[in-house]
Amino acid sequence: MEFTVSINAISQVTHNVKCLRFDKPENYHFVPGHAADVSINKPEWVEQKRPFTFTALADKPYLEFTIKCYTDHDGVTNQIGQLKVGDQLVISDSWGAIEYKGEGCFIAGGAGITPFIAILRQLHQEGKAKGNKLFFSNKTEADIIYNEELTEILGEDAVFLLSSQASTRYENARINEAFINANIEDFNQPFYICGPDLMIEEIAAILVNKGANPEMVVFEK
Repeated sequence: MEFTVSINAISQVTHNVKCLRFDKPENYHFVPGHAADVSINKPEWVEQKRPFTFTALADKPYLEFTIKCYTDHDGVTNQIGQLKVGDQLVISDSWGAIEYKGEGCFIAGGAGITPFIAILRQLHQEGKAKGNKLFFSNKTEADIIYNEELTEILGEDAVFLLSSQASTRYENARINEAFINANIEDFNQPFYICGPDLMIEEIAAILVNKGANPEMVVFEK
C-alpha cells in the first residue's frame, strides 16, 4: 500500500543532511530500524522510488526521514534537498531486516547510521541503551549525523571515527580487521552493520570469521 504525505517540518542536520517530518498515516506502523520506499509526489519523480529509514520513535504521531542529499547529480536526494514544507512524498508500507536483537555493537558508516537512530532513541526512551556500543565512521567531523544526541544516549560507548580528517576530538581510523581486533573482544554478541555495500560485506565477513553467529550479524540483505 502507498500513502501520500505532506511535509510539515524540515530541519538541517549537517551541511548535506536534512530531516523531513510529516504526519503519520492512520494505522501506520514500523519497527525501529525499518525503512519505506519513498518518492517525490511530482509527475517527473513519483516513479523514482528510493529506500529511506524512519528515524522518529515508533510511538510518535509523526514520521520522519533523515536523508543525505547528494548534489553532484540531479537525482532523488538532490530533489529532496530542495523540497519545502507542504510538498508531498509517497511512501510504501514499512519493511526491513534491521531489528534490535539485544545488547550489542552497532557499526555505521556515514548515512548508514540512520537505521540505528530509531533503535537507539527507542532504547534510550526505555532506559535500555546502556550496554550497547557504537562505532560510527565518517569522512570529516562535519559529516557526523546527530553526534551530540548519540553521545547523550550512549556516553563513552559512542565512538566517532574520521577517515579523511585529522582531529583532536575524534580518532582518525578506518573500521577494518585491525581496528576490530583492537576494539572488539566479544564476538558472541549481536552486531548491527549499515553503510556502503562494500563496507557491510567486508565487516560482516570479518566478524563471522572471528566467530560471530551469522544469524546475529544484522544488516539489510
